[in-house]
Amino acid sequence: MQIVKHFETITKHRHEVIKNCFKAGIPIQGLLHDLSKYSPSEFIVGAIYYQGDRSPNEGEREAYGYSKAWMHHKGRNKHHFEYWTDYDPKTRRMSAVKMPYRYIVEMFCDRVAASKVYLQDAYTDDAPLAYFERGKKNRLIHPETSATIEKLLKMLSVKGEEYTFKYIRRSLKRF
Repeated sequence: MQIVKHFETITKHRHEVIKNCFKAGIPIQGLLHDLSKYSPSEFIVGAIYYQGDRSPNEGEREAYGYSKAWMHHKGRNKHHFEYWTDYDPKTRRMSAVKMPYRYIVEMFCDRVAASKVYLQDAYTDDAPLAYFERGKKNRLIHPETSATIEKLLKMLSVKGEEYTFKYIRRSLKRF
């Protein structure tokens, strides 16, 4: 039963992201979004640790101290800020790299969709911002990337989806 519920959840999420990406003006990214979740490396773990109200990667992380499925996922999906880290040639330490705007937009679409899928009827337009703010201090994200996604999430919270997606479509032309 967990396998079916996991499949339904990731598919529902993906369809929400696709809708959002079409509204945002990045339809191809929407159609390609999170296809790696159907790969054995991610899908099997997702089914085993399925919980319904949060990412299965959290369950795998609690069991092993890390999530192989998440490492696989973030390494293949450019809409995750975690993808955009590299060694700084000066410090030889991992540092955040600025994300291209179109991937920030996909990240926005993903955050909104995830909030809707996991929160269901409790979803409000400020839920994605609240989620972002909860993890803000522990994130390795480029400051400009962080400021941009936060701006979009605040706009959603205050002005709603219609206004925010219209703004995103206009702003894509500048990047």
